[in-house]
Amino acid sequence: MSHSLHLAMWLCLLVGWSMHASADTKADKHWRKIAHPILAKHCTSCHNAADKKAGIDLDIYYYIPSVISRGETWLRIIDQIESGEMPPPNKPRMSQVEKDSLINLVRSILDEALTDPDPGPGVIRKLSHREYAYTIKDLLDVEFDARQYFPKEGSGGEGFDNQSRVLYMTPLTMERYYMAADSIMRSLVKDPIKWRKVVPKDYRPSIFRRAINRFYGWFGDEQLVWKKPKKRAHDIIMPFATKAFRGFLAAEDKVELLRFFDDIYFTDLWKTNDGFQQAIRITIKRILVSPLFLYRSEVNLPIHKPYAISNLELATRLSYFLWSSMPDDTLLQVAYEEDLHDQAVLNREARRMLHSPKFKRFSTSFAPQWLGVEEALSSNEVDKEKFPEFSEDLSASMKQEVIDYFHHVFTDRKDLMELIDSDYTLIDPTLAEHYGIPNVQGEGFRKVQVADHGRGGILGMGAVLTATSLPGRTSPVLRGQWVLEQILGTPPPPPPPDVPELSAEGSDADELDLRALLEQHRASPNCAGCHAKMDPIGFAMENFDAIGRWRQYYRGEISIDASGRLTDGTLIDGPADLRTALSAEEEKFAENFARKIMSYALGRGIAFADTPTIRAMKKALLENDFESETMILTMVNSYPFKHRRSDMTDLYLKE
Repeated sequence: MSHSLHLAMWLCLLVGWSMHASADTKADKHWRKIAHPILAKHCTSCHNAADKKAGIDLDIYYYIPSVISRGETWLRIIDQIESGEMPPPNKPRMSQVEKDSLINLVRSILDEALTDPDPGPGVIRKLSHREYAYTIKDLLDVEFDARQYFPKEGSGGEGFDNQSRVLYMTPLTMERYYMAADSIMRSLVKDPIKWRKVVPKDYRPSIFRRAINRFYGWFGDEQLVWKKPKKRAHDIIMPFATKAFRGFLAAEDKVELLRFFDDIYFTDLWKTNDGFQQAIRITIKRILVSPLFLYRSEVNLPIHKPYAISNLELATRLSYFLWSSMPDDTLLQVAYEEDLHDQAVLNREARRMLHSPKFKRFSTSFAPQWLGVEEALSSNEVDKEKFPEFSEDLSASMKQEVIDYFHHVFTDRKDLMELIDSDYTLIDPTLAEHYGIPNVQGEGFRKVQVADHGRGGILGMGAVLTATSLPGRTSPVLRGQWVLEQILGTPPPPPPPDVPELSAEGSDADELDLRALLEQHRASPNCAGCHAKMDPIGFAMENFDAIGRWRQYYRGEISIDASGRLTDGTLIDGPADLRTALSAEEEKFAENFARKIMSYALGRGIAFADTPTIRAMKKALLENDFESETMILTMVNSYPFKHRRSDMTDLYLKE
């Protein structure tokens, strides 16, 4: 064995021993004394390294830091223990003393861990394709379809495309940014009115200046530079760059941009009639491919503890949260002249932005991604032989219904519980015909009563029903899983590795056979727990076919059985009963919706350290009749939204 390998092994042993020695505190020993016997008696027979049911191994938690690092998992564990869901019915029950001891200990550990606020990681983030397009629109008034032009993006965190960990910069993406900047500038120059808004002044050298330049060119061997075009370029480039970079320019950035203009203009372009305009255009293209434009970066201070971000950085966070774009002139002025960290000032600006037409962008971006319908509708995997009526126009109307309905509830009604249950929706004639709703004529979307048609809220929307179906038939499993994940925030664990997924296994099954197929599937103890939660929900939605049409019968002759029993014993029969049952789950819906909003607002996944903010937003919803504006104001005034922590290492900080 080599000397280096010996050394590496000793270092690993030394590090492991030191971590063990430093971690084994009095509190750790108390944790093991109280928790381990209870876990060994009731939990680890299923949740161990070998079985790892629901993806949980409870044998690994020897020290309190390991419990804290998986704080969200432990919160779910104690919730299930407290509700009696765990241990499962076929296992010995915990005594009240055991239950109280474990729950109280875990909660005390986790509450202590949340004493010091943590804003979470502050990661530099590239503009998403959607944000890029809106920013170009606000900056230059040019429409640019970035999502079609750039390579496809994924989604992360809670399922959104603005998450930092999925916004990669590949060589192909960078190449496309250069091409996009060129295309955008060509569009801008073609419109004299829009061009003049960006470049309000021109410059052409006088006859006298041209004569001097020619004379200097005969005898001089250096590039001739003079003040007037430099001054005019400065007055155009600096304000534009400040808006594009969403903050004040550093001195070196100003020098670099003006030097770039000089090198272009004073070399040859000054000789042409539109040389100044060309040089400005090329300089703007450089701004559009700068990291300062393409990335939302924040100052990374060499400070150990979290710190408040600057006013301009807060303005950028607020604007990209509510508008998916750069701050407008009003917000920039407020950030410069007032203290945006002041709650009254921040609330005033947030309310102004919530009532702006630009807030429709939030609904357009957030709603389809939250509900998981955007990708499903764009991929268009519906079986066209079985459903030839499913057209691109119908798909587009389905998506627009999601956006318009969500926006109406969020801004006009402001009671977010209407997302789950209402007696109306917003549809156009295309969707009205698809839903079988008469007397909807004319162009555009409008509010229509749908209580008599089995619909109301997001559960009756064609986009949701299509996205939660297989290409050729409905899927009670997918629909039940969707409700648990997207509405209640209680996703079932993945199936055990030795059990095939039903959606794949039964994709060719006739809808008439689904109940029997699922009953057979639930016969396995490994499947019963999850399917008992999903299946009744899915069957309650069986009156909607795979593309969201209402039906009473299979094949026009066999009555649909939409009945079932939820895990709490509630009997339901059809979508109306399901909506009523889900409306009673206010706490779960509030917590899940708060989680989704926070992930979208911060552009990252949710961690245990975010628990206080989630709780505050949940409380704001529950105590204010699910009023949307109060919840948004709670988010933008939260500690994570207004603070960040340095990502510099301790070693660097000491140096």
